[in-house]
Amino acid sequence: MDQMNYKRTKYACYFTYLAMSSVFSLPPLLFATFREMYGISYTLLGTLVLVNFCTQLGIDLIFSFFSRHFNIHKTIRLMPLLTAAGLCVYASIPLLFPQYAYAGLVAGTVLFSVAAGLAEVLVSPTVAALPSDTSEKDLSMLHSLYGYGFVGVVLVSTLFLNFVGNQYWMYLTFFWAVLPVIASVLLMTAKLPDMNMEQSEAKAVHSKYRTKSILLCMACIFLGACAENTMSNWISVYTEKALHMPKVWGDIFGMSLFAILLALTRTAYAKFGKNISRVLMMSMVGSIVCYLIVAFSPNAVVSLVACVAVGVCTAMLWPGTLILMEEKVPAAGVAAYALMAAGGDFGASFAPQTLGIIVDKIPAAEWAATLGNTLSLTPEQIGFKAGMLMAAVFPLFGALLLAYMKKHFRKNSVEINR
Repeated sequence: MDQMNYKRTKYACYFTYLAMSSVFSLPPLLFATFREMYGISYTLLGTLVLVNFCTQLGIDLIFSFFSRHFNIHKTIRLMPLLTAAGLCVYASIPLLFPQYAYAGLVAGTVLFSVAAGLAEVLVSPTVAALPSDTSEKDLSMLHSLYGYGFVGVVLVSTLFLNFVGNQYWMYLTFFWAVLPVIASVLLMTAKLPDMNMEQSEAKAVHSKYRTKSILLCMACIFLGACAENTMSNWISVYTEKALHMPKVWGDIFGMSLFAILLALTRTAYAKFGKNISRVLMMSMVGSIVCYLIVAFSPNAVVSLVACVAVGVCTAMLWPGTLILMEEKVPAAGVAAYALMAAGGDFGASFAPQTLGIIVDKIPAAEWAATLGNTLSLTPEQIGFKAGMLMAAVFPLFGALLLAYMKKHFRKNSVEINR
């Protein structure tokens, strides 16, 4: 009976994650447009990603230490409205005051990033707290819906920008602001479970084993987020500028396929998945291979396929680490989820920003021009490929960390809820 009572709640959480996908998938689609219309550099474009995830990181840290001071149910229900407000500011200021376009983009990013941070901290533990015999699979399904929302936003936005025109991107943004409003209505009419934050927080810091395990998972989700978000944020620009493919190819056959495969992989795990530790290790190794192919392959099609394959390889790194934490540290609590979100958000901000800096700095170096002449590549292409080579470092460290975590959990296979 309890499961039936909370069925509406689960679907409301699912739709909320679906709606929040616009926050992550829409801005990268507009990077090239912002550069052309407002002359914004790659470094500043990367800074928008940094602002996005650093804002989320701040929210994560606040909830890590002060979650008991918030009315969680009200916060969950109102956070989608903040997303809508952020998207409206994001579009309105460049429309009304083009000379302050970048300031408007930053202001809008801060607003919807606060909501995105709240969603990461609160939606996953809400789903985990629902009465269910398959909570692990419910969590994987939740994160797969983000991927499907990502695909929908990319496809609709790409068609709009291609047929209506890039100069009308503001109206597209207003359209996507409607989804969070619907999500808020659904959450307001749903019954939300109690998550017993204070008790969970006390447990989370009680044991050295629990604390170390959560910190290791936090480091793992950081590296996984680096691997996933470097590609998801730059695949559109990379295919256009580095592979010299039409933008529509980069958006539909690059970014969309990336998101589709990411979502399908998470759905497959929700249906058939097991042994999350092995899945995480295979994902890290696969990501290394894909990034190396992207960096070194001279063939544009092969590079594009490798870019898309990163979606499969990184799909389970974020939700999979949450599942691993739930498995190794039961009843981790809201504070632990907030720390995990902090690790993920830091990775999702650090890596794309680092790639943006590399792409801006390397083409100005003499060796880049010399190497470009040797390989028949432009300095900008050299910069992008160097950035992708840098990105391979994150899953490499992730694989090494997972090997250590396996030993840690095996050595400390004792009861942790005492």
